[in-house]
Amino acid sequence: DLNVSEAKEIDKFKGRVDLLCRSAHEKGVPILVDAEEYAYQDGVDRVVNEMMQKYNKERAIVYNTLQMYRWDRYGFLVAELEKANQKGYFLGIKLVRGAYMEKERALSEKYNYPSPINSTKEETDKEFNKAVKFVMNNLMNMSLFCGTHNEESIHMAIHLMNDLGIEKDDKRVFFSQLYGMSDNISFNLAAQGYNVAKYLPYGPVESVMPYLIRRAQENTAVAGQMSRELMLLKKEKQRRKNSKNGSR
Repeated sequence: DLNVSEAKEIDKFKGRVDLLCRSAHEKGVPILVDAEEYAYQDGVDRVVNEMMQKYNKERAIVYNTLQMYRWDRYGFLVAELEKANQKGYFLGIKLVRGAYMEKERALSEKYNYPSPINSTKEETDKEFNKAVKFVMNNLMNMSLFCGTHNEESIHMAIHLMNDLGIEKDDKRVFFSQLYGMSDNISFNLAAQGYNVAKYLPYGPVESVMPYLIRRAQENTAVAGQMSRELMLLKKEKQRRKNSKNGSR
């Protein structure tokens, strides 16, 4: 139960979120609410769901973020679509793998509750891809931001779009990578006609750096991908250097 002071803080929070979502709705611009740590996520989910019911009547404007390293998220996704269908609004979903794995496991051990995190990376990969397939097969009522730097998941997603007859530029499907990371993925997807967004953290350095560090930690979990990206960056740097020298 909340005390009076806590209830007021929650009301302020809801009011601020509502202001942002209302502005996004008026401008026709999607707004993606990021995922949080396990301890806070239920509260975030409730507020985001309220915003969806209010602003997603015509199409998905408000998106919730699901961290698929949590073993309960696929069931949550299915239940959220059922709720959206019953109440008559569109479900906006951003799928990511997750950013708090080590911290969540440590907290579950410290406070003696079951870990909310999948046991292995392979399980998380399976859950992520399964969720992408579920959303793709329900696009009549959903929209997707596929937030991943994982090349295998992206290959799977674009092949699935082709198999299901989903146009490359269908506004219900976006791919998203962090600004400054996996440009080889983003640029190639965009060049082929897919919808791509680059995720740009903005704010004070002390607030943004922990976020960027978590993203880098996520990428290192993709075996060999960071070293391959570094190789591609060096190759592109050399290409530009050669091009510049050749134009003299």
